[in-house]
Amino acid sequence: MTTRSGGSSKAPWAGLNLGDHVGDDPAHVAANRAHLRRQLPAEPGWLRQVHSARVVELGREPEPEADASFTRESGQVSAVLTADCLPVLLCDRAGSVVAAAHAGWRGLADGVLEATVAAMQVPPGEVLAWMGAAIGPQAFEVGDEVREAFVAQHPAAAVAFLPHPASVPGKWLADIYQLARIRLQHAGVQAIYGGGRCTFNEADSFYSYRRDGVTGRMASLIWLAE
Repeated sequence: MTTRSGGSSKAPWAGLNLGDHVGDDPAHVAANRAHLRRQLPAEPGWLRQVHSARVVELGREPEPEADASFTRESGQVSAVLTADCLPVLLCDRAGSVVAAAHAGWRGLADGVLEATVAAMQVPPGEVLAWMGAAIGPQAFEVGDEVREAFVAQHPAAAVAFLPHPASVPGKWLADIYQLARIRLQHAGVQAIYGGGRCTFNEADSFYSYRRDGVTGRMASLIWLAE
């Protein structure tokens, strides 16, 4: 996963902004992507992310509208862009398939992680998942409708919501990492790593849409080595 450090973009996108849809100077984004590309075996398989549960196989269509991708081909790079939403990178123990998923609360509730695990077509017990930086549980304020969307599907998800510390009616603090763990475990994935970083509170390292509104995007990337 990239951070905002380095790069060519100026404020409010200052740093290594990789999002080409956030109002940044296209030349700066191109320079940032070129810098990233030099560290990779191929151009990342960028997606047009729409907070869905759609998963695509890389190489089938150019820049598809989806929120997760997978590949079994070495040298292809699955990638997602985030700035508070949760990026999840997945592989199997045999190293035969990799995937990247963009899990905002809508996609998470709609089953993007379960759909990604299913698309990998390997036993879920053989899958390893890593969660990149996302908005932390002290900063992720949500309404009743978000809590109800998760708890209605998995009652255990109630533990991921705490009442708002200011006792604001209908408001909760949500732990997106815990919500993702519950969804992954329900899908049969037990090897889950990462989590614990907060894009909202770590302004020097990460972009945060909730904190800044107009801001950049980080990339989370995974590929099979040749």
